[in-house]
Amino acid sequence: MGDSSGLSARLEFIRGRIERAAERTGRSPDAVLLLPVTKGFPASVVADAMALGLREFGENRVQEAEAKIAALSPRPRWRLIGHLQSNKAKRAVQLFDAIDSIDSPSLAREVSRRAAEAGRTVPCLVEVNTSGEESKFGAAPEAALALLAVVRGLPAVELRGLMTIGPLHGGVEGARRAFRELAGIRDRATGEGLLPVNAELSMGMSADFEVAVEEGSTVVRIGTALFGPRA
Repeated sequence: MGDSSGLSARLEFIRGRIERAAERTGRSPDAVLLLPVTKGFPASVVADAMALGLREFGENRVQEAEAKIAALSPRPRWRLIGHLQSNKAKRAVQLFDAIDSIDSPSLAREVSRRAAEAGRTVPCLVEVNTSGEESKFGAAPEAALALLAVVRGLPAVELRGLMTIGPLHGGVEGARRAFRELAGIRDRATGEGLLPVNAELSMGMSADFEVAVEEGSTVVRIGTALFGPRA
């Protein structure tokens, strides 16, 4: 086993920060899922996290996740949070319990087709690029409602909500603007019947998760703050 005592301390510290951020805006900390991101960390680190009660993990790449997923028993719940190429949709549907990074109608249709072939329904989030950074994936904010309408109409996916990645630059206020924009899209989509009332908002990572919680995030994706720097 690895550095489980250090991991336990970091987990408690992060949970405390989530709790205080939630309380600042009158939210319950229980409304926020801490999703550990295990990209770049071995299966043994996931096992240490599972020993501390964590049961849901995010991975960025199909190929890296494959060996990790096979190595762990009992199996936790796995969410694909990184960009998915259409040619990897079949394998992603076989490996992951949920796909949080649907960013185009063509990808949504391919995931639905592969899920139907596999005889399952895949929970999905639509990724929106609210930072305006060209290096990031995600539908443009003005295209988000149209994409949600496409995904909602597909047979083998269950549309659960929205995801975004905060901006690289712009500090706290830049992050707040990006997260507030996603919350606004969620509100419009809910009003138009495109998303459920309790839709997920996956936003916030190690550097900006407290701002995300203040702006309504229901899933924070934490890697380095929990597991330390990647090799």
